[in-house]
Amino acid sequence: MVLRMGSPAPSIKVEDWLRGEPLANFQPGKVYIVEFWATWCRPGVAEMLHLMRLQAKYRESGLEVVAVAANEDAPTAVEARTKLNAWLTEKCSNLNYRIAFNYTGEMNKLWMKPSFSAGLPTSFVVDRDGQIAFIGHPSQLAEILPEVLNGSWRTSDKAKAADTERIATSEPMPRQQALKKPIDDRFWAAVKLEDWKTALWAIEEGIALMPEDINFRLAHAHLLLHKIQDMWTGLPVMRQLVRDATRQKLRGFDDHGARPTLPSD
Repeated sequence: MVLRMGSPAPSIKVEDWLRGEPLANFQPGKVYIVEFWATWCRPGVAEMLHLMRLQAKYRESGLEVVAVAANEDAPTAVEARTKLNAWLTEKCSNLNYRIAFNYTGEMNKLWMKPSFSAGLPTSFVVDRDGQIAFIGHPSQLAEILPEVLNGSWRTSDKAKAADTERIATSEPMPRQQALKKPIDDRFWAAVKLEDWKTALWAIEEGIALMPEDINFRLAHAHLLLHKIQDMWTGLPVMRQLVRDATRQKLRGFDDHGARPTLPSD
């Protein structure tokens, strides 16, 4: 079932609430932002400050912000929770909204996958009737929230057009991620072993499959120049990458939170 504007909001199924009171269900008459994020997500603290401002500005109008950490990197739930708690204490000790923790993948199954959402952060807005009013990047929240709060957003032509465009754009992403996963798995296994030639073969397979994917292209140049140190091959690859990026020929999800396929130095 596709999750889109007008769909009933899914349940909140999490293991723990790290900040704020637990939320059992959405209360009629309130508007909720349910934001999926992770500590490794590049916007990080800036997005949290943005949500804090929105919560403070619209609390009296019935807004409640719920951030869901469902994609933390750690071998176990205990380690993920500990890491997340430490990060929150260091980066945002004065949060004014809830933080939920989910390690089982249930929230992604209920919210992200049915809406074809692939990147982080992703915001869902639940309106006063308990229905999805918006799915997208949090940078759009300041514009659409006043209309959601006054009840005019979901019936507007602008909202309908935005949701139709989002579905058309986002629907191919899960298929692309499924194609990329075995390549990413081989790549990261080789990186852990510092087997740069095998990592390079995996990336070159990815480029053959998706020549416009910027993550594969960046990893290709990085491996050649910094790991294998084949300047003769790597410099032309980097020059072509810059040319294509300048001409906006490359497709990437970094700005929406997908993790780049780059080995660390």
